[in-house]
Amino acid sequence: MLKSTDEFVNPAVDRIGEFLQTLSSIAVVGLSPKPNRPSHQVAAALQQFGYRIFPVRPAVDEILGEPVVRDLYALKETPDLVDVFRAPEHVDPIVDACIEIGIKAIWLQDGVVNHAAALRAQAAGMFVVMDRCIYRDYKDLVGSAN
Repeated sequence: MLKSTDEFVNPAVDRIGEFLQTLSSIAVVGLSPKPNRPSHQVAAALQQFGYRIFPVRPAVDEILGEPVVRDLYALKETPDLVDVFRAPEHVDPIVDACIEIGIKAIWLQDGVVNHAAALRAQAAGMFVVMDRCIYRDYKDLVGSAN
């Protein structure tokens, strides 16, 4: 049982950079259809970097030219990573879905901090990054290598 005092620690920066180079598909939970929102800007950049994006958001049909699914359970294929743009209190059911579906990695964006959920995902064998921006990390750790 995890104690409330347990703190999650992100993987080393070099491991994050290596991990980003292994991905091909990313489900983006909470992807906004509004171009001025950070989730939309990050997902658009990820597409430009060559990743396939699976938008996950209720009540929208298409974002960034891709069909949208209501939740992770509605995905027709398993992404390499789930990138989360939701408030910390919504992370627990997302981690539950990832574990149940067999997703191997989850990324909690800047400001999305839920230590217990991150530790639970890690204990289930997932590669977990929390409170970091995937766009910035790609630019800093991978972009200069291309």
